[in-house]
Amino acid sequence: METIEKPIISEELLEYLKTKTEEEKQVIVHCCFPATAFVGSLIRVWQSTFLIDDENLHRSKLIHAENISIFPYWTEVPPFKDYWFTLIFSGLPKECKFFDLKEIIPEEGGFWVQRIKRNKTDVYRVKIT
Repeated sequence: METIEKPIISEELLEYLKTKTEEEKQVIVHCCFPATAFVGSLIRVWQSTFLIDDENLHRSKLIHAENISIFPYWTEVPPFKDYWFTLIFSGLPKECKFFDLKEIIPEEGGFWVQRIKRNKTDVYRVKIT
């Protein structure tokens, strides 16, 4: 019976691949827009929404939005019911311990959730106020 030898991979290549894997990580943020009594409330997210790690001078970009429109379109929010949507961002640096979810827009009312504590799964639930 023939033995198959394990391939030898250089340390440099392993380090390079490790950094590439970390770059591909994504951060998932499930957002709750609390219920209101108003009929016809509208919500949207701008592409200029980021996860900001001020300590490491890093911004994770918005990759995908689920269950919410992206500017210039709007999503109607039903009255008397919390509204949930999901945002997917590019990965945060491994040194990151806290970050902000911030929508940087040229008008008032942008999303801003401060000091979200980093966890091992990089999946979060936040309330938009």
